[in-house]
Amino acid sequence: MPRAVTMVRARLPDREGDVSSGGVAIHYEVHGSGSPTVLLVPPAPITHAQIWKTLLPHLARHNRVVTFDGRGNGRSGRPTAIEDHTRAANVADIVAVLDATGTQQAVVVTLCDAAWWALDLIAVHPERVVGFVALEPGIPHLGGPQAHWAAAVETWGEHLEDPQGWQLFNRHAITTSHRRWVEFFFDAQLVEPHSTKQLEDAVGWALESTGQILAASEEGHDLDMPTREEIVARCRGIGVPTLVVHGDQDVCQNVDKGRELAELTGGELLVIEGGGHLALVRDPVRVNRAVGDFVDRLSRRPAPHRWTRARSRAPRALYVSSPIGLGHARRDLAIAGELRRLRPEVEIDWLAQNPVTAVLEAAGETVHPASPWLASESGHLASEADGHDLHCFQALRRMDEILVANFMVFQEVVESGLYDVVVGDEAWDVDHFWHENPELKRGAHVWFTDFVGFLPMPDGGEREAALTADYNAEMVEHVARFPRVRDRSVFVGNPEDLVPDALGPGLPTIPDWTRSHFDFCGYVTGDTPPTDEQRAEWRGRLGYREDEQVCVVTVGGSGVGRALLDLAVAAYPHVARAVPGFRMIAVAGPRIDLRGFPPHPGLEVRGFVPDLYRHLAVCDLAVVQGGLATTMELAAAQRPFLYFPLLHHFEQSFHVRHRLERYRAGTCMDFATTDPESLADAMVRALSTPVRSRPVETDGAARAARLVADLL
Repeated sequence: MPRAVTMVRARLPDREGDVSSGGVAIHYEVHGSGSPTVLLVPPAPITHAQIWKTLLPHLARHNRVVTFDGRGNGRSGRPTAIEDHTRAANVADIVAVLDATGTQQAVVVTLCDAAWWALDLIAVHPERVVGFVALEPGIPHLGGPQAHWAAAVETWGEHLEDPQGWQLFNRHAITTSHRRWVEFFFDAQLVEPHSTKQLEDAVGWALESTGQILAASEEGHDLDMPTREEIVARCRGIGVPTLVVHGDQDVCQNVDKGRELAELTGGELLVIEGGGHLALVRDPVRVNRAVGDFVDRLSRRPAPHRWTRARSRAPRALYVSSPIGLGHARRDLAIAGELRRLRPEVEIDWLAQNPVTAVLEAAGETVHPASPWLASESGHLASEADGHDLHCFQALRRMDEILVANFMVFQEVVESGLYDVVVGDEAWDVDHFWHENPELKRGAHVWFTDFVGFLPMPDGGEREAALTADYNAEMVEHVARFPRVRDRSVFVGNPEDLVPDALGPGLPTIPDWTRSHFDFCGYVTGDTPPTDEQRAEWRGRLGYREDEQVCVVTVGGSGVGRALLDLAVAAYPHVARAVPGFRMIAVAGPRIDLRGFPPHPGLEVRGFVPDLYRHLAVCDLAVVQGGLATTMELAAAQRPFLYFPLLHHFEQSFHVRHRLERYRAGTCMDFATTDPESLADAMVRALSTPVRSRPVETDGAARAARLVADLL
């Protein structure tokens, strides 16, 4: 059975609770502070409050935000009677949440059918609404008819033998084949290519409810149906600022509905050309900016402004360093140092997350004050791990909420910072969303990566192979359509380090495509490896005697690796009996609890070690995961090491292993088949086997810096 994944959200609520509305428990959350309050109303029961996951963190950095799970889904109650799903019941839920959270007034943001409830709310409680945002509004009688809906409504109550397509919008089909309906429905809504994750989310949220509840809500909403004249009069009488956002390819709610709502209310209209029904999740940056700007205008908060004449500015760089493994930070510091050597006048700000910020601050670098707003990517990956197993590709897909939130922070920093160049070391959010929104790019952009191409794990089958190919195809299309987004694409390595696989069916091979679109800087080591004389000096300073055989076990800074530490510590007594003077330093990093390791003479368990590279450069043996930075530092220092690629981690299993085999460095180990005794045997062999790996280039940082300096 697959492991249940605990989702890490981009933002946790400051307060949450339940309120009873008509005998139904409604779960709500409160985030952030600032006026006006924003109320996010989901179109329950086909989804719940997670539909707002890409918008909520952005709004909550500036405003108080309230959201809730509507009746029938999420953590709210699940009534099944038709009378429990009327518009009046939904409006009562909204009022109950406003009262429970002490919200006197709010900007009400709705999606689809929830816009209809907002109309009723404004009519009954106009004093509680100060603004109205309708995303793809589902208000009856507005706009033109849609033939597929009209035909489906005609057969709603019939028992169809083999319903297909829109015929699945049928009471019997929905109650007996709920999954078939929601899969068809949301697939039809997501007209944008490469929407696999958004489709999975939408279907998953819908399946947290039931077909019986969904059918009851469809019938309940139609009770006491108003006339067109009544709807038009209500729209004209809204009396609050209104924003309508609508995709022009929406097959759930015709874009004419949005146009007419904006016209009747005198509101603003944003039509997303080429967009479907779920622009909120498919074009989150554009929707976030539209809704955020609308709310800001209602707040009347004067925005601070600063501008320095171009000729008066020193060249400025914003460096975005990936928090997934501390090796990125060390190589980025090396590149920044070389960049300053070439351009001493350059000013560098760093946008980064803990624990990278600790490394940067220790090096005397300037960490941008917006950095604490970033949601934790390494924390997310740690939550996805199960022992020594981390399905890296799927974990990255499930990090979409965090990536959107972090890009919104990044974009605000860029727009206020007057940076000449943005350097992103595997800053996936920056690269993806600037390609999705190329008009937002400010200054030059340098993209660094040490691997190209997602690859499927063998046990993922056809499904995973199709998903990785789809993600690769999107990357290829992005770069082909908007080559100006990346002013420099830099591969941290050499052409021979590229795995010889294809990006997917009908796509180019990884080496061919990368050679056509990237510069190669060679590998970037954090520091020049020590000479034999320096190694002896470093060992003395670190407290290691010459008659000791020192083994360093380290699992990086992401919090994934307790299982490997436990395995190495269990192997320690076996090695100590076979190797005189054997000493083990187990480095847990900043995120792993140091408690629970058995004590042994000669064994030390440490937390964060800021100068870990020095320990690795002088050790007699290292036991590590399959991360590129650590293994290549060991290769450069000509140290023997055993490495254990994380299970289901495509980068460590394929990209890193291919590179290490090319350098003839290290010994790859299989965690699943290794016990303490067999690990001890491998460690003893490695301690007595001469290292014959190929030398690693030492000028990578200088070559990388020259590629950046050309853009300043």
